[in-house]
Amino acid sequence: MYKRQALCLTGIQVQAQTKVTAERTGDRIEIRAGGNLLTSYILSEHEKYPFFFPVNGPSGAGVTSMRNANYPHHSSLFFGCDRVNGGNYWQEGLERGQIVSLRADILETGGDRVVIENENIWKRPGAMAPIRDLRTITVTVPSREMYRIDFEITMEMLLDVTIEKTNHSLLSVRMDPDLAVINGGILVNAEGETGEKETFGKSSPWMDYHGIRMGKTEGIAILQHPSNEWYPAPWFTRDYGFFSPTPMYWPANGQNTVLQKGQKVHLRYRVLVHAGDHREAGIAEQFEKYRNE
Repeated sequence: MYKRQALCLTGIQVQAQTKVTAERTGDRIEIRAGGNLLTSYILSEHEKYPFFFPVNGPSGAGVTSMRNANYPHHSSLFFGCDRVNGGNYWQEGLERGQIVSLRADILETGGDRVVIENENIWKRPGAMAPIRDLRTITVTVPSREMYRIDFEITMEMLLDVTIEKTNHSLLSVRMDPDLAVINGGILVNAEGETGEKETFGKSSPWMDYHGIRMGKTEGIAILQHPSNEWYPAPWFTRDYGFFSPTPMYWPANGQNTVLQKGQKVHLRYRVLVHAGDHREAGIAEQFEKYRNE
């Protein structure tokens, strides 16, 4: 449905803090560096939620996957949640629940960063909307081997909200199959634990997923900011190519996550799209910088 576009940073004189641009094109915002597509933010009213696709790595190939027959609810890089006041804001079926963009404003473009402000309402037929969220998304390109997508998300409870125990929650990435563990990729957390068996359900400040494709190593990391509610959230991981910090699967009371009307939950994440493995990309060092911001 969404055609990938190539990003070719190799051979381009990309300096630190490369100028980046954002342009609204129909139902998406395209983000580019040096004229090359980094990613698109899809905001279609016909989709389950806003999401990023493609997410192109430094080689020009996408590091994420856009759905498949077994997991049609995995849309590349996305934010959502299942089992919210009886609604489903994650899996397919718009009638079950949908996160709808009310507005998406490009606040900065053409300088050393792109800044997008996106307001969304969580709604479904026959029920009052439980949540409104406001996202500030900042994209920068610190080097030709890496770019980053920073998320600052405020979830406002419009009602008393109960989120039943679910493995489908919050910021998530579905990897390109070529980079998945089952095809030789590496999934590793901050403690050096690897693969689904060692990382599933473990709390860790960051996690990286990378692999070798056409002789080049690249991947994507999610960093959780220490100011987050539930930090460091446990991770839901899959060797087939999925990872997400997922506090709702391990709630404090063992059953549900309960939030009061008017309560606001603030979440910050940094997504790093990078060349090399987690050591070559310096993910641990990147986290140390991020934690103090």
